[in-house]
Amino acid sequence: MAKVILAYSGGLDTSIIISWLIENYGYEVICMAADVGQGKELDNLNEKAIKSGASKIYIEDLRREFVEEYIYPTLKAGAIYEGKYLLGTSMARPLIAKRLVEIAKQEGAEAICHGATGKGNDQIRFELGIKALAPELKIIAPWREWSIRSREEAIEYAIARGIEVPVAKDRPYSTDRNLWHMSHEGVDLEDPWNEPKDDILLMITPPEQAPDQPAYVEIEFEQGIPVKLDGTSLDPVAMIEKLNEIAGANGVGIADMVENRLVGMKSRGVYETPAGTVLFNAHRELELLTLDRATMHFKEIVAGRYAELVYDGVWFAPIREALDAFVDSTQRTVTGTVRMKLYKGSCTPAGAKSPYSLYSEELSTFSRDEIYNQRDAEGFINLFGLPLKVRALMKKNAGLE
Repeated sequence: MAKVILAYSGGLDTSIIISWLIENYGYEVICMAADVGQGKELDNLNEKAIKSGASKIYIEDLRREFVEEYIYPTLKAGAIYEGKYLLGTSMARPLIAKRLVEIAKQEGAEAICHGATGKGNDQIRFELGIKALAPELKIIAPWREWSIRSREEAIEYAIARGIEVPVAKDRPYSTDRNLWHMSHEGVDLEDPWNEPKDDILLMITPPEQAPDQPAYVEIEFEQGIPVKLDGTSLDPVAMIEKLNEIAGANGVGIADMVENRLVGMKSRGVYETPAGTVLFNAHRELELLTLDRATMHFKEIVAGRYAELVYDGVWFAPIREALDAFVDSTQRTVTGTVRMKLYKGSCTPAGAKSPYSLYSEELSTFSRDEIYNQRDAEGFINLFGLPLKVRALMKKNAGLE
């Protein structure tokens, strides 16, 4: 039998896809579940997959690779999509696609299958990754082929074949969870006028219920990468897990947004990104201290483009690698410590220091100094403003005023 590798989560869609692939393609189905920090969602996946008809399942711990090779480059770039979304799902998809390809080659499979719908961004992210790494592999996307058109029909399909329906009736939202974030979509959130209910939050304490006293954390960076939390060295996974715990308890990291999907429609989602919110704010504060004006401003342009590339799934592309080279160059001096204040949903800087600081108290002081001649400013302003002056004189002489 020809083999197909299925990106498997154990949810309703991927559970019925196993049976559908066997019935419609005659494939031997091999599942791959990527552990990128979903926690208990991975429990009993082996049993579920085999019961649903798979011949075997790979459960791959990709958490450290996720942080080091995907989260940290995006953090260093300062990439945030449309000013709010910290790209939690977007960053994980190319990593999952990469591992799917590796297993497909190892197993001699002819195809890879995913359970993303035809409306979303994930289909693009998965497939661009596969095309970039193994263009010879066939890609199967059941939601673009089968006659199932709703969750109710999917449940009926499962029941008819004796497949366990993994549906949590008390959590009707469509969610995606990993080490970096948790997203929530659907149901009442589909109306942008509806305020999200507090019980939607699973990683973060609602800000109104957070402690009445602020919490402070100190994050030490080396060349743009966080290496210590409150003076303690932590590995990348532990760093994010600990910050998720601290920031989440203080209500930090909620983003409610209507975003522009690549497929052309707008969608509304609520994102929980506690550790990511703290790290992005702290990293930017350190850059304000250590990067010169021209580099800082150009890097902001790069950040916007980088965010679009990640959101669109264009990870394995020369342009992303080229932007990484620029970003890494800027991060050579982004070393130091930032203190952040977390209080009822807010995340604000409370101090920063670096051996590469470009801030000079002697130059900036309002007190008397001996190194800055204020008279020099007159000549600078005259030259900097010369084009404006020449244009104003032209308008006056030409009678255009």
